[in-house]
Amino acid sequence: MEGSWFPYPSSKPARLIPPIALAYIGDAVYEVAVRQYLLSQANLRPNHLHRRATGLVSAKAQSRILQLVEQELTEEEQDIVRQCRNAKSGSVPKNADVLEYRHATALEGLFGFLYCDGRLDRLRELIGRGIALMDTKK
Repeated sequence: MEGSWFPYPSSKPARLIPPIALAYIGDAVYEVAVRQYLLSQANLRPNHLHRRATGLVSAKAQSRILQLVEQELTEEEQDIVRQCRNAKSGSVPKNADVLEYRHATALEGLFGFLYCDGRLDRLRELIGRGIALMDTKK
């Protein structure tokens, strides 16, 4: 299928997918992007990869990325972020405060929306910017 990585189209248009479902797929897409990024680096020791990945995918890091890119988002993207930030997830964050967790969910939701809507260039742009801003151990 042209706008996603696999031949399993969403059951609904991206705009109609519930915010928590967008965050669900966005979390996975971001995780794959971070892992692919780390594999492009020189140090491939598993412990090193895990530590760096954790630093990029934590709720704290995702919350910070959202703060750094939020001003550059389109009106539609800001609307998606707002909807996902306000969605009730039903889970309690372990290693983040509630505000960080909600901002992380909002970023994941945005990534999920862009992925499901086939906007892969924009998805790559925002993920790339986020990784560049957060990965200080290049």
